Amino acid sequence: MNSFTYARPTDVAEAIDDQQQSTAAKFIAGGTNILDLMKENVERPERLIDINHLPLAEITDTEDGGLRLGALVTNASTAYDERVIARYPLLSQTILAGASPQLRNMATNGGNLFQRTRCYYFYDLATACNKREPGSGCGALNGYNRIHAILGTSHSCIATNPSDMCVALAALDATIRVKGPNGERTVPIADFHRLPGEDPQYDNTLGPDELVTAIDLPAKGFSENHTYLKLRDRASYAFALVSVAVALELDGDTVTDVRVALGGVAHKPWRKPDAEALLIGQKATKENYTKLADALLEGARGFEHNSFKIKLAHRAIVRALGIAAKQEPTE
Repeated sequence: MNSFTYARPTDVAEAIDDQQQSTAAKFIAGGTNILDLMKENVERPERLIDINHLPLAEITDTEDGGLRLGALVTNASTAYDERVIARYPLLSQTILAGASPQLRNMATNGGNLFQRTRCYYFYDLATACNKREPGSGCGALNGYNRIHAILGTSHSCIATNPSDMCVALAALDATIRVKGPNGERTVPIADFHRLPGEDPQYDNTLGPDELVTAIDLPAKGFSENHTYLKLRDRASYAFALVSVAVALELDGDTVTDVRVALGGVAHKPWRKPDAEALLIGQKATKENYTKLADALLEGARGFEHNSFKIKLAHRAIVRALGIAAKQEPTE
């Protein structure tokens, strides 16, 4: 690990100002990802700005009936908050499906948004990786790519976003609150992460000196019909090969609203609102779930070791929709 300087600001403006003083400065909160990356020499910040003393560690109700999750609230505190459990059980369920209890006690909501890929080649300094070193190539394209993306890939990168929480946030249409030198702005979760394109080194659309202060959940929480289905190589502490977050609203057996977000398949949580629209107004049946799965996975492309993900994702989508609708398993 390289040497670095350390700062501990006590207000947001001070933290942002400190970040602007060095292009190689990084914010740190729980540190559950960045410390690993520093130990592996993937990240080499010259300055760490410890934001744990900023006033961003509360969960509060919003005027529109939603909930504001402070950026420094831990994943565990969020998952076990009574308001989250009652109004956004999909989010609680999804957070508890990720990592270990020890990690959830340290990891923060803001930090979860910035998790970097677990692509083997990203962590291995002896191999090519455009995300770690732009222009060096992609070892995964023709290497061992079992865990890699099947949607939204580019010739530069086929890495996936590893977050579970972000998949639920995508299904819930959360909004990210951000502060920077030019003031405050909000970013829909759908626009927060980005596809790799020609610049896979950038995981999100934030400026380098912007700080996430909170995550806003809208009033509609789909507390009645929802599920998070995570398929992985072992039952605990493993990243998703494929995951599906479903938020469903029914009138009898007719679908009146639906959101389906996929994890483990792309550089960002994957949603296609135009595909979801195919199910609205239709009966909650396996046949209609299958049509939605077909549309969600349109254009999916497998590589040498991960083509199985296409069929796995298709079956998972159909199964998750049935679970959310509280029907008997269809697969």
